[in-house]
Amino acid sequence: MKFRPRLNKNALLFGGAAAWGLLLISCVMVNRTVLQAPLIPGATFVGNKACTECHAEHVEGFADATHANVALGDAKLGSTGCEACHGPGSLHVKSGGTKATIINAGAKPETCFQCHLDKRGEFSLANSHAVLAGKVSCNDCHDPHRGNAISGSGAALEAQNETCTKCHTAQKGPFIFGHNAMKEGCVACHSPHGSVNQKMLVARDANLCLRCHLQTTDRNGVILVSGSDHRTRLQNGTCWIAGCHEAVHGSNSSKSLRY
Repeated sequence: MKFRPRLNKNALLFGGAAAWGLLLISCVMVNRTVLQAPLIPGATFVGNKACTECHAEHVEGFADATHANVALGDAKLGSTGCEACHGPGSLHVKSGGTKATIINAGAKPETCFQCHLDKRGEFSLANSHAVLAGKVSCNDCHDPHRGNAISGSGAALEAQNETCTKCHTAQKGPFIFGHNAMKEGCVACHSPHGSVNQKMLVARDANLCLRCHLQTTDRNGVILVSGSDHRTRLQNGTCWIAGCHEAVHGSNSSKSLRY
């Protein structure tokens, strides 16, 4: 007679809890983002070492890059950070580096959208950089092979602004009268991936300016902004129209930021 263990309710609950605990522990121990690499028919994975032979300038600083945390799902493949975004590289190596045998992640934003799904949504908004149309590339503003992929952050806000002003040259200056908002970085006023507001602004109309220029009232209830009566001016909508503060990035003629 064979003994067949019977699973009662308590045993099932305990077993399920144990399995869930092991799953949670495994997730906590994984410190890399696991994803499915782009498909290249007929190609196999070769590892980062093969990439270094031709692309040393990209691989040298990659170890400290945020994107170095991206890995493929199969641990047997070893170190394959490059191929996680560019696809398996065997055909690329065999062909001597022809462009048609590898994924150019910079020219195909869908590669970036595997992880950055929220950015794909922002690029679909009414006002955005034309990444989906192919006129702008993610690599125009980001370097995925070094650091945190954002040019300038923390104490390097000037470098961050330079990312924008290499295209938006008219806003770079220098100006005799600078707008202090520029010290906070372009992203203080603009959402670089996309916005529902014109010019990719983070807020519309006077609401954008009032984020910094606090609105107060005097004893008679008069609306003051920066100490000036703005009762009728705020009704006009934006602060940078009707001959008021049109030179929002800086001015060479007026400290009130007029042209």
